[in-house]
Amino acid sequence: MKIPQLSKKSETKSCHNVTWTDDYSWVHQKNILEVLKDSSKLLPEVRKYLEEENKYTEFHLKDTKEFQKTLFNEIKGRIKLDDESLPFKDKNYEYWTKTTKKGNYSIKCRKKIGTDEVEEIWNGDKEKSKLKTEYFGVGDLEVSYNDKFLAYSLDLKGSEYFTIYVRDIKTGKLVTEKIENTSGSINFSLDDQYIFYSKLDENHRPRSIFRHQIGSSSNEDLLIFEEKTKAFTVSIGISSDEKYYFINSSDHNTSEKYYFGIDEKKPEPKLIQQRKRGIIYSVNSWGGNFYMHTNEDAEDFKILISNNIESKIWKTYIPSQSETMIGNLTFLNNWQIRSELKNALDKIYVKNLKTNKEEEIIFTEETVYDSSVSLMQRDRNTDDIYISYSTPKTPSRTFIYNLKTKEKKLVKEQIIPSGHNSNDFIVERLECEGHDGRIIPITITRKKTTKLDGNSNLLLYGYGSYGNSMWPSFSSTRLSLINRDIIWATAHIRGGMERGMKWWKEGKLLNKKNTFQDYISCAKFLIDKKYTSKKKIIGMGGSAGGLLMGAVVNEKPDLFLGMIMAVPFVDSLTTNLDHSLPLTIGEFDEFGNAKDNKEHFDYIYSYAPYNNIKKMDYPNILITTSLSDNRVLFDEPLKFTAKLRDNKTDNNLLLLKTEMNAGHGGKSGRDGIIEEIAFDYAFICKIAKKI
Repeated sequence: MKIPQLSKKSETKSCHNVTWTDDYSWVHQKNILEVLKDSSKLLPEVRKYLEEENKYTEFHLKDTKEFQKTLFNEIKGRIKLDDESLPFKDKNYEYWTKTTKKGNYSIKCRKKIGTDEVEEIWNGDKEKSKLKTEYFGVGDLEVSYNDKFLAYSLDLKGSEYFTIYVRDIKTGKLVTEKIENTSGSINFSLDDQYIFYSKLDENHRPRSIFRHQIGSSSNEDLLIFEEKTKAFTVSIGISSDEKYYFINSSDHNTSEKYYFGIDEKKPEPKLIQQRKRGIIYSVNSWGGNFYMHTNEDAEDFKILISNNIESKIWKTYIPSQSETMIGNLTFLNNWQIRSELKNALDKIYVKNLKTNKEEEIIFTEETVYDSSVSLMQRDRNTDDIYISYSTPKTPSRTFIYNLKTKEKKLVKEQIIPSGHNSNDFIVERLECEGHDGRIIPITITRKKTTKLDGNSNLLLYGYGSYGNSMWPSFSSTRLSLINRDIIWATAHIRGGMERGMKWWKEGKLLNKKNTFQDYISCAKFLIDKKYTSKKKIIGMGGSAGGLLMGAVVNEKPDLFLGMIMAVPFVDSLTTNLDHSLPLTIGEFDEFGNAKDNKEHFDYIYSYAPYNNIKKMDYPNILITTSLSDNRVLFDEPLKFTAKLRDNKTDNNLLLLKTEMNAGHGGKSGRDGIIEEIAFDYAFICKIAKKI
């Protein structure tokens, strides 16, 4: 089949006395945000090229069609389709969600406490059917405090422009028709009169908080807070004691908080602590005290306490620890729960507020696991909580845990209908020395019978940005690769926060290349230890993890058999230079400001995947994107693919697949998600000769 060709329309670009040529910059439309909302505004030539690339991809993977169906059925067969979540007790009702065998979306149910009559108050499949839309994204789904109203936000394009609706649960009728161009999050007032929400500006940034009176027109909504700094975005939430609303204004690296009382008729948010560059903090209130979680003079965070939020006097409550992330607090009347993250492993502690004695909750004897705690009810006068854990080989298990007696009662276990024996798999935590001596954790999941003789294929997953940590949790989908003797390895590289704030700082801004070097070090380490060999590794990463894949494949293509780059941030210099795009200015502290800082420009230019494509052999590459993605615009992977075709000197696969009705997260619905996973895995198995 003929290789798709994109027209070249050379444009000379210049910044800081550096000049370069971009043959494909023309595909980026000035009205790109309008295109995300309405795809009919897409340039016809660009649409034609995307469709040709889709056909080209389909042609080269047509021999995997039946295998994709096999994988789909395999992955779906590991999911209990007719499942229910555990209930949460509000004042008068128990609420839970469920799924069905035929449905693709969740159903929200409730019943009055003490009765058996179940109400279905939301059915995602029915709602989607009524709207006759291909994409159906639910941003938030909230019930008012007095159980009268259901508020929900919908995105029907994938572009993350959410519209909010409010309906009366008993009548099913809308009491608020629509509130458009919101971030999607919804907060009810305690008296059921209002909702609070954040509005998107012209650049798709939520920078204002509004209060909407239920039943009124959105034109009458009251603006209660507006952030003037374009790099900052805002959100709102309620305190644990339900006495205050807290407004968060922040970028990735700095935050500022405001508060107002829940009973204020006309809210006037008051500043808690003025923003300081690099200081991230949050505030909560409980038991007559205020608690501040902050990294000021505490790189890996500490918690302060004060009995008067306006006094500005805060005392240390939980001190900081080196390379141990101190998490936030969860409160019950008699208990306090907190977490610590160290060396990519999470620990949870419980404090008895009467005795001040603190103990760790032991979830399992396994050493590598992911854990969580959640409340069972709104009333916090209880000793019972839900605790859950999973490991890369053990499906999720949830217990009712009594904090007083320490007794655990198993109440939910992730069922694998097609069968699963954890003893058939091995989980390992390895430590790899990086290029500068830093020790990088790696989590390995493999089949017990997979030989470690260097002949196995290995999928190396990485992300390494924004301080996001990769958790060692169970994934039933990965078993489709692991069962075919493909080892799954997660590299806990710098740029995440697996080893504290320093781990993040060492992988961003002018340290960003540490992220790429860590990943390469992990690949070489796994080769040296005979887990795999050169040209048997498949790299995989999405979004900022796609930036990682792009930078790494330009530097060390010979290490890899293939790469999967999902919604990849590969034209990172161009995006960084465009301050009108939704995410750019809010990420200056993550990647730098190339337009205004020459040092940042030079550094980004030196690794930006699109700008560093070379005339050389590349491994097999699958690139996926979505037309309505406003986080990583579709034109980034489009340009990368076109330029890569111009330069690669090999005959390996280079495939671009664009979802024409989806956003950053890909297809919506359970089946849609599974289809995309099956597609990616089919590509992996094809190049690894596992079909």
